[in-house]
Amino acid sequence: MGAYFTERSFRFLRSLARNNERAWFNANRADYEAHVRAPFQQLLVDLQPVLASVSPHFRADPRNVGGSLYRIQRDVRRYADKAPYKSWQGAELFYERRHTAAPSFFIHLQDGASFVGAGLWYPEPSTMRRARQFIVDNPSGWRAAAHGVAFRDRFVLDDRSMLVRGPRGFPAEFEFADDLRRKNLLAMRAVDNAGMTADDLLAQIERDLIVLTPFVDYLCAALDLEF
Repeated sequence: MGAYFTERSFRFLRSLARNNERAWFNANRADYEAHVRAPFQQLLVDLQPVLASVSPHFRADPRNVGGSLYRIQRDVRRYADKAPYKSWQGAELFYERRHTAAPSFFIHLQDGASFVGAGLWYPEPSTMRRARQFIVDNPSGWRAAAHGVAFRDRFVLDDRSMLVRGPRGFPAEFEFADDLRRKNLLAMRAVDNAGMTADDLLAQIERDLIVLTPFVDYLCAALDLEF
């Protein structure tokens, strides 16, 4: 399989960041379709067999609307920044019951900031509390899922958003107290531009999904979901 993304994919995203307005996007929509959305959708199609082998409960959905791809349009209603478009394209390989609190797999395409990952991204407080309690109750499983050698050789846990101190009601001296402080339970592997444009991107993401399997399985168990 050849490359999905090329330098033209990143060139479009860089240009969009500099010209973040509807008139420019509409004039350059063909480049977006050809170099960002269409190859991403093909990647999702090609990932379907390996995702099905990992778990029958997750979906790589290539549809334009209601599928795995996030909209390139920003929801500006809650933000002071009214720029209408994102300077990145992402996809969520989501749990089959879409509106259920559940972990997901993620693929993120952004100039200099691409990544592959999985987990819980800013879950509701009740969901995060259930996950934290499960970690406290099942520390050996968490050690294997999130701190094993194979996992840590490839992934890091997102620490960009942490509580200043441990959450109330959880043991301060717990072995994984720092993990309880995380606002996300998200495993990430940074991918540089060369990696995202490489011919073996599909094979690399297939390996990612396999290595991430115990981590996502553990989070599903924490939320009483089948994996």
